[in-house]
Amino acid sequence: MDFTLNQYRALLKALKQHGNYHIRHDVDARPSYALRMAQIEAGMGMQAIYYFRAIHFKSHAATIKAVAALGHTVGYHYECLTTTRGDEEAAYNDFRNNLALLREIVPVRTACAHGSPRSYWNSQDMWSKYDLHALGIDYEPMLDTDFSRTLYLTDTGRRWDGFKVSVRDKVPQYQSQWEKEGLVFHSTPELICALADPQHPLRRKELLVNVHPQRWMPWGFSYMTELLLQWIKNVFKRILISRSHVF
Repeated sequence: MDFTLNQYRALLKALKQHGNYHIRHDVDARPSYALRMAQIEAGMGMQAIYYFRAIHFKSHAATIKAVAALGHTVGYHYECLTTTRGDEEAAYNDFRNNLALLREIVPVRTACAHGSPRSYWNSQDMWSKYDLHALGIDYEPMLDTDFSRTLYLTDTGRRWDGFKVSVRDKVPQYQSQWEKEGLVFHSTPELICALADPQHPLRRKELLVNVHPQRWMPWGFSYMTELLLQWIKNVFKRILISRSHVF
């Protein structure tokens, strides 16, 4: 059964054996699940970056502090162009204000945009006008990673080939190349098998792995609910993608 915590532990073990990896977590929902995942990683001697949304800063400040106390890095998961409906100046001010709020909780030197698939705006676009790094941000994974040598793996859509149903959580300029190289995986067991195979081309790649904590949980009612909701979301995102191709 995929996307259980036991399956995640197996994935972490495979990544640790691979060695050349970085783990990023987009905490879109359920911050308590992020803390549970952070505890698992810390118990295995592994660190990751956890990106929290502004809607969670006040209500989950203790969780954010606890994640950082385990040795993980905390970043800001911004969606400012969406919340300001495309107003770049307002979005920039919103980013600065929210960043200051998060820095009152923990040190922050990294930020990553929230995909917001239902939004017309891509919050990364604001950095064509403003300087992100001038705000003390050293790393924005989708802007500062060299994807010519780093393979991006994400569980978006509750699958590892979710670029097919993702509006923004993908690297379009390299996706076809990765497909040709056989670097596309559907399930977690498939990915783990590739990591364990010394001859697989995956073993020669640096990896940036994006894991959404709310998707990983023990079997039960919540598991089935998440499975159903994600199926519905994937259908909706396919429609959005097909419409964007039309226009």
